[in-house]
Amino acid sequence: MFKKYEIYKTDKYNMLTVEVQGKTLIVREISDQWGEECHTFVSRPQMMHWAENRFRPESYVGKEQEREAIIKAFKEV
Repeated sequence: MFKKYEIYKTDKYNMLTVEVQGKTLIVREISDQWGEECHTFVSRPQMMHWAENRFRPESYVGKEQEREAIIKAFKEV
């Protein structure tokens, strides 16, 4: 049994989820542009490092609250 967290979902083609399987964290990023990307992490710090780099502040100028919500959701996993 594993837990699944929804980080964000705009529709069925644009979403990001995290599955916790024991010590392993699996991030699934689904987008209408790139299809599905899957990232596997062995620790929360490793996943947070990826999230901080994937969702860089400079990419969210004017949308800082959106980025904050995404990072906050990752921290709650």
